[in-house]
Amino acid sequence: MYYGAVKKYDIADGPGVRVSLFVSGCRHHCKGCFQPETWSFTYGSLYTKEVELEILKALAPPYIAGLTVLGGEPMEPENQPVVLGLLREVKKLFPEKNIWCYSGYTYDTDLQPGGVVYTEYTKELLSLMDVLVDGAFVEEKKNIQLRFRGSENQRLIDVQASTPEHIVLWEK
Repeated sequence: MYYGAVKKYDIADGPGVRVSLFVSGCRHHCKGCFQPETWSFTYGSLYTKEVELEILKALAPPYIAGLTVLGGEPMEPENQPVVLGLLREVKKLFPEKNIWCYSGYTYDTDLQPGGVVYTEYTKELLSLMDVLVDGAFVEEKKNIQLRFRGSENQRLIDVQASTPEHIVLWEK
């Protein structure tokens, strides 16, 4: 997997001060995407164990609220195994920190068994997330007043409280 950036002090992609990993590779190609360069699966640098250690070190300070994984598209099947490895480590080392993930795929359809990007990793990935911001960015529904999302169709899902049949939105 490739990644475009690691932000060690991000305040835009979830509550509090966060560490954010921007993965590369996205098939959505949303009109108005704020970083279309991340559509390429080989954009940026190769994700390595050293990069993962850098992320884990950046998460250590007590003022860091958690990790956000976005992109690109973290839930592309090619990215899921590597993202899962990172989330496992974060939960093991920092169980008190929350994990957010941004995906253009939808929780209740695309990320469930039979969904377009459901893989052997998806269920465990979701089990490690606290909030999933789902749904592709839709330029016609862009609203800069929304909290932690770009368009009105996107949802902030409390993953641990939700099921595919009953979505609970995060509202803190």
